[in-house]
Amino acid sequence: MKITITAKKMQIPQNFTEYAEKRLSTKLDKFFGSEAEAKITMATHKNLIVIELTVTYNNLIYRAEQSAVDKEDALDASIDKIIRQIRKNKTRVEKKLKEAAFTGMLEEPVVEADHEVIRHKKFVMHPMDLDEAILQMDLLGHSFFMFTNANTGEVNVVYKRADGKYAVLEPIYE
Repeated sequence: MKITITAKKMQIPQNFTEYAEKRLSTKLDKFFGSEAEAKITMATHKNLIVIELTVTYNNLIYRAEQSAVDKEDALDASIDKIIRQIRKNKTRVEKKLKEAAFTGMLEEPVVEADHEVIRHKKFVMHPMDLDEAILQMDLLGHSFFMFTNANTGEVNVVYKRADGKYAVLEPIYE
């Protein structure tokens, strides 16, 4: 597993890098092959260390964010959260591991406008069915997900409603 660690406004201690490599290989190697990529982003928020862990494997993205007083505890909690995601979606993940979801995301600088845009993302979209889009949304921990519908070729958005059910937005061109 390829591991990249970045820190925002803080230094990365060498012992943390070694700890992270050991923990990721111990806990996640059984789920992912050597071509998996793990990205760890560390930041401080008030008195806490915030760890964002993103693992990309076979075009599926697993993401977890945890905060704790100690960076090792935050990393362990993030790893455990990803393992829970995998186990929760075990049947669906096994079926979808070889099918494409989307390859990656590219961030662009924030563009100032009348409204405050805090993040602008571009990403490659591959056609997928509704079930795969819901799976990808759940794995990312998001409340919505934009995708190209494999059946129609149109861009759709699936989202989770307040009642826990899912809904799909489909465009109509007039």
